[in-house]
Amino acid sequence: MAKLKISLPVALSALTGYVLFENRIDLQGLLLTLGIFFISGSSGAINHWQERNIDLLMPRTKTRPIPSGQISAGGALIMAAVFAVVGSVMLYFSNPLLVLLLAWLTLFLYNLVYTPLKKVSAFAVLAGSFVGALPPLIGWSGAGGPLHSELILLVSIFFFIGQIPHFWLLMLLYGNEYKMANLPCINQFLSNIQIKRVTYTWVLTTFASAMLVVFFVIQTVIIQILLLVYIIFLVVSLSKTVLFSDEFKVRPTFYKLNLLYLFLMIFLIVDSLVRS
Repeated sequence: MAKLKISLPVALSALTGYVLFENRIDLQGLLLTLGIFFISGSSGAINHWQERNIDLLMPRTKTRPIPSGQISAGGALIMAAVFAVVGSVMLYFSNPLLVLLLAWLTLFLYNLVYTPLKKVSAFAVLAGSFVGALPPLIGWSGAGGPLHSELILLVSIFFFIGQIPHFWLLMLLYGNEYKMANLPCINQFLSNIQIKRVTYTWVLTTFASAMLVVFFVIQTVIIQILLLVYIIFLVVSLSKTVLFSDEFKVRPTFYKLNLLYLFLMIFLIVDSLVRS
């Protein structure tokens, strides 16, 4: 119900922002991370409730807790409320009020803007990308960092841009299921070849934004080299697939891209701790 595959990276990206400014992991940072995890879990549970009828129509989602009958719709809302209260209490008593307000903003954007917009527009991902960009800002502000700082804005921009190819790859994998659920999807407007080309462009843009983080935020040379090697590997492997092959290996590209997000968060934390 908490959508761990989403909530855990969200919490980690919030911790990344915190450590980036504070240069250490302390009790406040851990409580911030845990509080954001619960708020994100609440958002995930609300999303389960919001899309329970749609989930029933798609093979990928029909085994989720509500459509499969593991939990009632009312039970999902209770769970969401418990998650929200626990997370809010943690954030209120351990961090500046701004942290809690920004956490509520992410919940609002995800559940009351992005989720309803998915039923209206195939390009709702642009609104959803703002949700992915906020957690590093939340962690940074919790540590006392100004929200207009170029360092954290570079990190947030990377996560904003990175959400878009993530979505396009999902469309290549599950676009037909979206059609089954009568949801607007880009597959209705573009062919798979066009989607592949657009995805390739956005992935390259993600790599470019990652390079900005590597050169202007990270300061440890060995970490810069490791990330650069992985980024170059991704560029070469993806370019070979897109430019010199008729088969676009969507799932491996999806996993490799997700690993880039994970590596960047981990190395940002390590770099900050080493510099301290």
